[in-house]
Parts: sequence; C-alpha cells; structure tokens
Amino acid sequence: MPKAAGKSGGRLGPYRDVLRLPGLPALMVLSLLSRVPASASAIVLTLHVVLTLDHGYAAAGTVGAASTIGMAVGAPLLGRLIDRFGLRPVLALGACTEILFWSAAPVLPYGALVVCALAAGALGVPLFSVVRQSIAAIVPEAQRRPAFAVDSMAVELSYIIGPALGTLLVLQASSPVAVWVVGAGRVLSGIGLWLLDPPTKTAGTGDEPAPPIRQWLDRRLLAALLATSAAVVVVFGTELSMIAGLQTTGQAAWIPVVNGVWCLASLIGGFVYGAMTRAPSLPVITAAVGVAALPVALGGVWWSYALLLLPCGLLLAPSLAASSEAVSRLAPEPARGVVTGLHASAITLGAAAGTPLAGLLIDLASPSAAVLTVGAAGVGVAVLAGLLGGVTAGRRPASASSHPH
Repeated sequence: MPKAAGKSGGRLGPYRDVLRLPGLPALMVLSLLSRVPASASAIVLTLHVVLTLDHGYAAAGTVGAASTIGMAVGAPLLGRLIDRFGLRPVLALGACTEILFWSAAPVLPYGALVVCALAAGALGVPLFSVVRQSIAAIVPEAQRRPAFAVDSMAVELSYIIGPALGTLLVLQASSPVAVWVVGAGRVLSGIGLWLLDPPTKTAGTGDEPAPPIRQWLDRRLLAALLATSAAVVVVFGTELSMIAGLQTTGQAAWIPVVNGVWCLASLIGGFVYGAMTRAPSLPVITAAVGVAALPVALGGVWWSYALLLLPCGLLLAPSLAASSEAVSRLAPEPARGVVTGLHASAITLGAAAGTPLAGLLIDLASPSAAVLTVGAAGVGVAVLAGLLGGVTAGRRPASASSHPH
C-alpha cells in the first residue's frame, strides 16, 4: 500500500522541505499568477469568435485547434533552443510573439486569426514546460514528488480561476477588451519569467552537448509520454461527457457546482500524492484514472455526477504530477528542455484528442457511451505503456534533505 509520510511533520513535512529550496517559492508564485491568463485564453478567444466575429462554435474550435497544434509542435523546438541558448532568448522571442498576436487579435479577420493563432501557439512563451523544467533543475530527484504535486495543484487552481475571469470580462466589457487584458497578462508573465530567470539546468553541471536522440528517446520515455496523453484524454473526455449529460437533461446550471467538486477532489488528491514516500507507477495511475471514469456513465441528477466524479477527481492532479516526475527522471541534463517540451506536447495532444473524440461519441451515441469509451481507452493505453516501458514512480530516496545547490 502507498505510504504517505513526510520526513517530518506528517503530510506537510515534504512540502515544507521542498519549499525551503532557494528560488522555488518565487517560481511557484509566479507560475500560479502566470497560468491564470494562460488558462483564460481559450474561452476568451472562443467567445470572441462567436460573439464578435459572429461565427459558430465549430469555427471557434478551429482557432483553438490551430493554437493547440502550434503548441504541440513548438514546445519541443523551443525546449531545444533553451538547451542550446538558455532561457532568456526564448522568453524574449515568446514575449514579442505574445505582444504581436494579442494586440492584433481583436481586429483580425477570422482567417488571419486562425493562422496567427497557429504561429502564436508555436512561438509564444512556453510557460508550462519552462516551469516544469525549472522545477527539475532546482529540486533534487529525491524531492520532486511534492514539488510537482504543488505544480499540478497550481494548474488546477488556475483552471478554476482563469476561465471564470475570462468569461466575466467578455460579458461585463467586450470580447476585444477581454482579449487585450488576457494578452497583457500573458506578456507580463513572460516578462516576469525573464526577470526571475529560473535555472533550467542543475547547478554545477557543465554545458555538455546534447546526446543523440536515440540515447534518450527510449521505450521508457515513450511509455511515459503515452501514459501522459492517455490520462489527459480520459480527463478531457470525461469532462465533456459530464457537461453534455447535464446539458441534455436540463441541468446546465449545476455544471459549475459539479466541476467545482471535481476540482476540489483533484486538489486533495494532489496534496496526498505529494506527501507519499512510495506511489504507484505512472501506468498504474493512468489505468486507475480510466477505471475511475467508467462509473460516471451512470450519472443522472447533478449530485450523482458530483459523487461519481470524486474518484476520478482524486486521481487527476496525481496523474499530472506523476507524469512530470517520471519524465524529469528520464530526461538527460543536456536535453532536459526538449524532453520537457515533448511532455508538454503529450499533454496538449491528449487534450486535443480527448474533447473531439468524446464529442463525436456524444453526437453518435450518448454521453454515457463517450465516457465509457474514453475510460476504457485510457486503461488500454496504460496497459500498453506499462508493457512498453514499465515507468515507475518508485520510492523517494532517504536522503531527501540533501540538495546540490
């Protein structure tokens, strides 16, 4: 059975230890603040296309898909640039890209918006991957579990706050104003990271050349990336199935409540996971997410959805933290940027696949059929990942108090 005990102070011990590391508290605070405008971007652009440009939701989805494709392609390429030239040049490029896109987006015609969203996704500030790369550089392997757990909980909080603020801005002001405000937040995030300049390589390591791809892109890393995408497919597919289930039964007003319960469960699960000295492997956690999603097919009244989503929610943040931990352990120091970028691409592609897959199944069959399919698919892919690489979370070394800095 997994054990959850810190070096001192029970469950809070590991968190106190890791947050004492130089540079980490500032990075965590900045990452939380920066992720709020990042998480608001999608809903603001969607509402701008629908309300101001007077296009349908399919057209709005195309803009989101273009941005997603850009991020999936750009993350490992930007990570490679960080490995070669350092963080600040990449952040400067990203901030300039963000300024150009978000200042022009409110006045662009639809076609140009799609093209520019693709470019901005590829060249914008790679916030999520930079934060995870810096955590791996600052935090020794022995303490990364609580560090990545804090990171995953920060992501969860940002997705609670960001879309709600973005929607409020559109409704209370206008979509162009909301686009500019969100864009300003993204630009400030890039500037803040540039000023903070967190390390992307462990202190004391030299500028070694990156090893050949075949040396680090092995079965274990492929398995970790595959399990990561599978978990995200399940999460996004389950979320859309829940929304559709409540919408089609006239209970749409309860969607924020059910989603809030799910997010709260994720925060609790992430906190418990970060305090564990021994945790299940990444494929096992991914399979558990898929299994936990299956009972959501039985949802009817809103409170039944809230209860049925609890097990899946408890595993949401741990699955993200476990994938970050596994990938950071498999990334060689000179190629950490590109590997972290590949991890970001795996998350992005999982999100891009989960929503349309569930949407298609909802249209062809029902929300229940959709959640059963994505849940079963998650289990199947997790088994494949386990057979492929056997990526484990393992036990934190006993020497968790040592730090190379």
